[in-house]
Amino acid sequence: MKILFLCTSNIHRSKTAEDYFRTEHYNHEYKSAGLSEKYCEKYGSTLCTFELLDWADKVFAMETMHFERIYQYAGKKFLSKIEVLDIEDIYQYNQAELINKLKTNDKLSFLVG
Repeated sequence: MKILFLCTSNIHRSKTAEDYFRTEHYNHEYKSAGLSEKYCEKYGSTLCTFELLDWADKVFAMETMHFERIYQYAGKKFLSKIEVLDIEDIYQYNQAELINKLKTNDKLSFLVG
């Protein structure tokens, strides 16, 4: 399965999720991206594209606003493959608390087996 993690700027939450699951759980393919062109450009991180959304079998957005942004730009096309993780933008890259949130999130339980 191809998994895409999304947050605002792809420097903390979604990047941590991609890196954690890629190194700890090899049974899927993982990518991550940000939804803010301004911040992705500023930090040199990956911006979400229609190609990435097409690539993914499952998309995990960190917050409801990310789900809404995809709907605003892409309409209903990708909504069926998106789930919101409800992980606030209060964590740093690879922060232990963030990794714990990812490991214990019921929506991600199929990834950790």
